[in-house]
Parts: sequence; structure tokens; C-alpha cells
Amino acid sequence: MVLDGPVLRCTLDRPETRNALDDTMVAGLVRALEAAGTDERVRVVVLRGTGGTFCAGADLVARNAPGGHRPRAGSIQRRLPVQVHRLMTLLCTVQVPVVVEVEGAAVGLGFHLVLAADFCVATDGAEFWEPFVARGFTPDSGGSWFLPRLVGAARARELVMLGRRITGAEAVGLGLIHRAVPPEELHATTDALVAELAGGPTVALGLAKWLLFQGAGVPFEQQLANEAFALELSARSEDFREGLAAWRDRRPPDFTGR
Repeated sequence: MVLDGPVLRCTLDRPETRNALDDTMVAGLVRALEAAGTDERVRVVVLRGTGGTFCAGADLVARNAPGGHRPRAGSIQRRLPVQVHRLMTLLCTVQVPVVVEVEGAAVGLGFHLVLAADFCVATDGAEFWEPFVARGFTPDSGGSWFLPRLVGAARARELVMLGRRITGAEAVGLGLIHRAVPPEELHATTDALVAELAGGPTVALGLAKWLLFQGAGVPFEQQLANEAFALELSARSEDFREGLAAWRDRRPPDFTGR
């Protein structure tokens, strides 16, 4: 986790496991996103992997290694609410944009990090895969919630129950990610998007993100009330005043994130 000006850069760095997430990495991401929600210097979060891949999912091999420590019964339902569930909730609710960059594979939990983020830029040939049923267990970390809402029930069944693997180009076509580009354009495309978001009206962006997430599960009347609340807050920001001045003066706005 590195704060680079207004950008909080988080890197998954276990290339020997294809960046599979263990408990320590999950805890680190939770801390990073909690910091992003309270540190007013942060205007965008970026998540990348090392070693030519994004994330191979949760590190189940290490957790279930022969001769290793075996947790007592009930470990999964005790751990998930304070570990992976907390991580996914933060990705959806932290009031700064989250951008994920994917090369190689985004599998299982790694795929769900993508689905929970606000934007994803991937290579054309990146692979997205729900491996759960093929391994004899069921989806976790929100996959069964995100996918039907993003691609519909029929496609979600194909991805989850049949384990169909899709490329970055296919993921764009299904509406799962923001952009897919040739490998040589990946970093530049991601960086351009990050710069655009980091220079945007941070308060309005965060509240718009909140509105889009809340709107998926509340009645219309409640969402209208949410919009009025968000409008009241964003209209009190310095960036709102700058946006109006820029419109009046016919110039690009210079947002400061406040």
C-alpha cells in the first residue's frame, strides 16, 4: 500500500501463488480501504497484481495443506464476516473510486474483487473464471449477488454452474468490466483513467457511487430521498462551486476533491 499523491496504490505481491489471497493480504486490503475512507488525501484507489497475473482467488491450498493447522468446525462462518465479507463491503461502499487492473487471471475471489470495484481495465486476453462448482463447493465473497445483477440470471448460471471461462474482451461485451485493451496499452490506459478520477469532484463521485450501490436494493421512493440527501451534501462542496464557475467561464474545472 503506497500513497502516491491522491492515489492509494495497492499491489497483490505473491507471484509464487499467482497472488492468491491469504488472511494477511485480506487484512491488509481491509486496512487500506478503511484508510481510504478516512484519509482526505485519497481521491482514488488502484489495485493491481504482480508477476503477470491479477489474483488466483483465495489461497485454499495453504489453508488445507496436509499436516498444517486445521481450524475447528465453524471456522468459515466465523472468519468470513470479519475478513473477506468486510473487504467486499468496503470495495462497494468506500466513497472514493476503486480501479482494478487485470492481466493474466482473475479467479474466484479475484474475479469478485473486479465485480465489486467501480472500474476494471484488463488485457483482451485476461481470463475471468468462477472455479467453485468445478472444485466441488459454492461461490463466496458476493459472486452470486454480483453476477445476476450484472449479466442476468441465464449468464450467471453459465458462469457459476458451468464454470465458463471468459476473456477480457468477452467481459466487456457482457458488461462486467470497463475496458479491455492490448497488453502493451494496459498500464497507460489504467493510469489515464486513474488520473481522470483523481482530478474529479471527489465528494460528488463518492456520493454518486453510494447512490448507485444503494439503488440496487431500495424502493424508488427511498432512492429519491437518497438522491436528495446526496445532492444536499455535494452542493455544499467546494468542487460544486468550482464546477459552476467553470461552466460560467467556459473553462475546464479545477477540482480539488473538497
